[in-house]
Amino acid sequence: MGKTVVIGGSPNSYRYSYQATLRLKENGHEVVPVGIHTGYISSIEILDLKSKPTIEDVDTVTMYLSPQNQEEWKDYVYSLKPRRIIFNPGAENPAFEQQALSKNIEIINACTLVMLSVGNY
Repeated sequence: MGKTVVIGGSPNSYRYSYQATLRLKENGHEVVPVGIHTGYISSIEILDLKSKPTIEDVDTVTMYLSPQNQEEWKDYVYSLKPRRIIFNPGAENPAFEQQALSKNIEIINACTLVMLSVGNY
């Protein structure tokens, strides 16, 4: 199983990206949060999105940035070579989704937390 990269990771425990990072780890997934606000989610370091860190063996990118904040990071997301991108509620972006599909990346519009809770992650 490859890694899941959480784009929009946040040290704020009220954010869904924080909760998803914890739930992914609890469910046995290797998870790498990346965000503009660095810090930690429990013991997991949030990598600095601005540095565009190299991350190998990415299976899934789960997107928590709003569409207006995604444009700057599209090429970075593609550089991770994910098999799929999950656009969580509020992150849906039809233009980005179509471009990703043209690169043979699977697109899912769903909530990562719900997917984990019902067992279809």
